[in-house]
Amino acid sequence: MAKIKITQVKSVIDRPERQKRTVLALGLKKMNASVEVEATPQILGMVNKVNHLVKVEQA
Repeated sequence: MAKIKITQVKSVIDRPERQKRTVLALGLKKMNASVEVEATPQILGMVNKVNHLVKVEQA
């Protein structure tokens, strides 16, 4: 599988609880924090749900 780098670019303050938990499940805890993960269908689905809060790059 390919790796992707996910960076949180917007705050989760004033967002629905579901979006907050999705960002946390991706491993992002702070603004401008980045994680490298495998690009599985589950991860890509989570990224799609919070794509307005994160930036995705190929790693």
